[in-house]
Amino acid sequence: MTGSEFAGRRVTVAGLGVSGTSAARALLRLGAEVTLVDGGSGERQRGEAERLTAAGVRVLLGEADTLPEGTELVVTSPGWPPEHPLFAAAAEAGVEVWGDVELAWRLRGRNAAPWLAVTGTNGKTTTTGMLASILTAAGLRTAAVGNIGTPLLEVVLAEEPHDVLAVELSSYQLHWAPSLRAHSAAVLNLAPDHLDWHGSMAAYTADKGRIYEGNEVACVYNVGDPATEELVRAADVVEGCRAVGFTTGAPAPGQLGVVEGLLVDRAFAGRRDVAEELAEVADVDPPAPHNVANALAAAALARAYGVRPDAVRAGLRAFTPDAHRISTVRNVAGVEYVDDSKATNTHAAAASLGAYPSVVWLAGGLAKGATFDELVLGAAGRLRGVVLIGRDRALIAEALARHAPDVPVVDLARTDTGAMAAAVRAAAGLAGPGDTVLLAPACASMDMFTNYSVRGDAFAEAVRRLSTERDENEQ
Repeated sequence: MTGSEFAGRRVTVAGLGVSGTSAARALLRLGAEVTLVDGGSGERQRGEAERLTAAGVRVLLGEADTLPEGTELVVTSPGWPPEHPLFAAAAEAGVEVWGDVELAWRLRGRNAAPWLAVTGTNGKTTTTGMLASILTAAGLRTAAVGNIGTPLLEVVLAEEPHDVLAVELSSYQLHWAPSLRAHSAAVLNLAPDHLDWHGSMAAYTADKGRIYEGNEVACVYNVGDPATEELVRAADVVEGCRAVGFTTGAPAPGQLGVVEGLLVDRAFAGRRDVAEELAEVADVDPPAPHNVANALAAAALARAYGVRPDAVRAGLRAFTPDAHRISTVRNVAGVEYVDDSKATNTHAAAASLGAYPSVVWLAGGLAKGATFDELVLGAAGRLRGVVLIGRDRALIAEALARHAPDVPVVDLARTDTGAMAAAVRAAAGLAGPGDTVLLAPACASMDMFTNYSVRGDAFAEAVRRLSTERDENEQ
């Protein structure tokens, strides 16, 4: 589809967030008649609505359930669930619903940059960032886009072309992107998450699997997570497209893995009996097992695009992880304080807990329908104490009582702005030299904080205050 086909077309955009605003502005530039609907009407929505109205968008606040008359296409923000009344009205009227990723895919030019796509329950952003760093080190003009960085539509419609794009895709985005066909794609892992949105694990898994449909060169899967390989087997791909596994163990032919502290490639080396060195485990920051797996997935996608081994090494060395992803805040009295506020589900928290031998765990928030027995059972042997915060903390407390009854637990009922400082002080009281106080909540943050970043910032600030207090007391 070309941009000219949108001239005069009446398009309704659902959602006044980053994706919806980007879609509305892009469609307006293409000559569409754009109406944007949003169920909210707060100060933020009103401010953004004023700006869009001035640009020529018709904005309807607090009127999200009804399809505007004359709508010929709906473009939705990724967070809107499939059962929303607006989409039921669109289906009844025979109107298609696309996501912003679908719109971006259809608006690509003839010589558009190929997409190297990444999804998974955890590690998407880190892997996509690593991939973009590797591609940059290879001398390619690229960008990390999609569920990360610059809105995808802005990059697709930019005048200056890219060579290749590193595209992070959430399950929400994939649900609304039926036409997407990537050069190569990776599913990093699968664990229950966002089941309140998808309705079931089967539906969530199916949406993740859409990323493999039509792949041209490589479908990258996690050897340690058989469900990802099953998605590869089920995908309808271009003839000749390869299944490429990654593992933190020794790789078999057709896989990338780790041998004696080295990241090696047995998929793209040219011969089945050759393992080509790509980097050292020490080149990965941090070198925790789950992050090494992220690096291997990124390397596999880059190698599928023809990137040299030396660029893989250089890209991994140059990559700096985002804040709130297993990031050390500081050491206070021999105790390491680590911020992994991005661990918003049990799968991510398990990976984080597994990186440390002796942990005082700070957890809790919005469970999103999750259960915690398996997580606690797997981590029980390394827990020295637990501090619980947030609305659904009782669910974690109950799992601890069943599977780690001897572990000391501090249950904080507070949800005020000082709650994180109290939690850090409580954790400090449970920790001793050599322990790690780990914020890996296994829950979403919105019961107490705007997002996981704000939660992580609150943790870091509380740790800094604790350190200052200790220093002052010692003087």
